[in-house]
Amino acid sequence: MNSSWYVIQSHPNKEQLLYKQIDMMGIEVFYPKIKVKPVNPRSRKIRPYFPGYLFIKIDAESIGSSKIKWIPYSKGIVSFGGEPSEVPESLIHTLKQKIGDSENSIIELKEEILSGAPISVEYGLFEGYEGIFDMKLDGSDRARILLKMLSNQYVPVELDLSQIQKKKIKSKNP
Repeated sequence: MNSSWYVIQSHPNKEQLLYKQIDMMGIEVFYPKIKVKPVNPRSRKIRPYFPGYLFIKIDAESIGSSKIKWIPYSKGIVSFGGEPSEVPESLIHTLKQKIGDSENSIIELKEEILSGAPISVEYGLFEGYEGIFDMKLDGSDRARILLKMLSNQYVPVELDLSQIQKKKIKSKNP
């Protein structure tokens, strides 16, 4: 058996139901979630980290992508050129390290960062860069930061809040 990871698309807001369907079939499934502070206090506080998508580990040749498409709440495996697109095992491993791999694993958002606060980028394309927090973008878990680039130029960039961290200011006590 040659199992690989794939991305399966769910119907809108049906990720949890699709997760349960796949889990009941005995297929290995990874459904990362994030805890948020919604604008509307009655909104869901736990949301998918990748809205509309889950990861499944299957042998695509033996199961067949058409069987996956007919699971309730599924739109099928994400494919390009008619071929299911594999997700590298290393990406899943990295996500599981950051989030955890149990059904109850949830990313917690970090403390509120105020405009003008120094930040550092913890992971992603700009990992290791520093900048200034500009603003949280309305209705999302993203923020605009002013990233300090070469020759001390600041460039506005939008990143997930989970990618940045408030920079610790070192005290000048001896």
